[in-house]
Amino acid sequence: MDRARPARSAGRPRSVLALLTAALLAVPGVTALSSAAVAADADLVRNGGFESGLDNWSCTAGKTVGSPVHGGSAALQATPAGSDNAQCAQTVTVQPDAQYTLSGYVRGSYVYLGASGTGTTDVSTWTQSAPDWQKLTTTFTTGAATTKVTLYTHGWYGTGAYYADDVSLVGPGGGTAQPPAPPTGLKAGTVTSSSVALSWSAVTGATGYAVYRDGVKTQTVSGTSATVSGLAAATAYSFQVTAANDAGESAKSAAVTATTSAGTGGGSPGLPAHALVGYLHTTFANGSGYTRLADVPDSWDVIDLAFGEPTSVTSGDIRFNRCPVTECPNVESDADFKAAIKAKQAAGKKVLISIGGQNGQVQLTTAAARDTFVSSVSKIIDDYGLDGLDIDFEGHSLSLDTNDTDFRNPTTPVIVNLISALKTLKAKYGAAFVLTMAPETFFVQNGYQFYGTGKWGGQDPRCGAYLPVIHALRDDLTLLHVQDYNSGPIMGLDNQYHSMGGADFHVAMTDMLLTGFPVAGDPNNVFPPLRPDQVAIGMPASTNAGNGYVSPAEVTRTLDCLTKRTNCGSYTPHGTWPALRGLMTWSVNWDRYANWEFQKNFDAYFG
Repeated sequence: MDRARPARSAGRPRSVLALLTAALLAVPGVTALSSAAVAADADLVRNGGFESGLDNWSCTAGKTVGSPVHGGSAALQATPAGSDNAQCAQTVTVQPDAQYTLSGYVRGSYVYLGASGTGTTDVSTWTQSAPDWQKLTTTFTTGAATTKVTLYTHGWYGTGAYYADDVSLVGPGGGTAQPPAPPTGLKAGTVTSSSVALSWSAVTGATGYAVYRDGVKTQTVSGTSATVSGLAAATAYSFQVTAANDAGESAKSAAVTATTSAGTGGGSPGLPAHALVGYLHTTFANGSGYTRLADVPDSWDVIDLAFGEPTSVTSGDIRFNRCPVTECPNVESDADFKAAIKAKQAAGKKVLISIGGQNGQVQLTTAAARDTFVSSVSKIIDDYGLDGLDIDFEGHSLSLDTNDTDFRNPTTPVIVNLISALKTLKAKYGAAFVLTMAPETFFVQNGYQFYGTGKWGGQDPRCGAYLPVIHALRDDLTLLHVQDYNSGPIMGLDNQYHSMGGADFHVAMTDMLLTGFPVAGDPNNVFPPLRPDQVAIGMPASTNAGNGYVSPAEVTRTLDCLTKRTNCGSYTPHGTWPALRGLMTWSVNWDRYANWEFQKNFDAYFG
């Protein structure tokens, strides 16, 4: 940038200036101050123009766009939502006791640019309204021991999207200027039906490593080994690793391939390759009418008896009270009901008790409630000779305590006690025990953006609260069928919000389960993918059954895209999963009311 030249002083002889300059340059060790300052300063922001997408940035909600841009061909677009201000941040290496100038160009309402961790006074600047690109600038001096500073930009809650571009931090460089070299020596070690162990050689100057599966980053580690889990049996995978330091991430290593073993189909006892799962209203009647268990067509492979409910929210005492004759005039007797269960099982079907539902809040706040849950659920399973258990905890059954931030190591009592109870039941009944879960999207996929109350508090503590339960039980879990209905917009792995009503929503939500995702946007805290045979897609059977109904044509598009990677819409999944287990619906009763539309479409697709 050119600077205006100052007018020459008329009161100082030119010879004096020349002599002074010459004298300074003649003194050993003394150089021109202006040239030294220019040489020392550098722009320390990596990918400040967002030309490489969101590389080097950590964003709670953001993407790159081609228009509008300030410079180059890309800019950041981030949209605050709910309790999230759509912050994008980057940590850079700096020198202690040094002065820095932070600047960037922004558009939108209430856009902030700032720096934290300066060691002195953290700074920020903002604009209330920038209908066109506006430059924001602020300066700070680092503390005596400061070597890293976090730069950030964010918007304000509920004010719409903002844009940022050409962010820079000018000042003395902090040391490492180049990413490390790519790792070498990558090799596969122990291989199981669901995991592959990897190792590689250490890279000089690396502070961490990222593992890629089929081109998608799945986890980051600090050492030179990792185990990639959640894989499908008898499937070939390609792995690569990168090395990283403060300057960024290296290129990917040479790829190594490994094929998981065939296994025994663990977690899916006795199910067909593609299964149809449905909930049967057995304790209540509604507009769909009561359907006898014996009248459920053979197409239904897993039948969830809805619902077992607690005597009180925190008792853990679950009761299964079948619909009374006064409410369900055509209800069968207990003897006929038990006979129908045996007949379904003889035909290869699984009949489960589903716990919870909309009205059945269950909070296992104490060890006593946990033990009561185990004994009361066991009694129902034994009395009716059932194949297993479905967990359909909704509402306020699961939420995370304020300091519970790691889904791998939960500390919240209702979470820890539920995990313990389910593991106890699985151990009691053995490998043939069928365990399924039917959480809402808010408790699972919403964890990509938010987890619990969040780093700064204020978020709904139920955000992502099912993730620690799913993760702890992933080796025992037969099926996860998230309710892709009665849901608000959810951000997918493309950092776009997806809403109910079409195939794209189901594809995006299912892709997250099968690809894995960083929890609350933290690349060091990745929820690993589930096996495709563990996943079914939850959909309403008809327009009467719930919000989010899609036509049979959209159901077919969903299955085509996920199992064949054809017929996809605007969302492209990260893989192809022909072993996807199938579909779940609420409910068998509502599908009967709609002339079995959902079932017939499933049968036509999978034969």
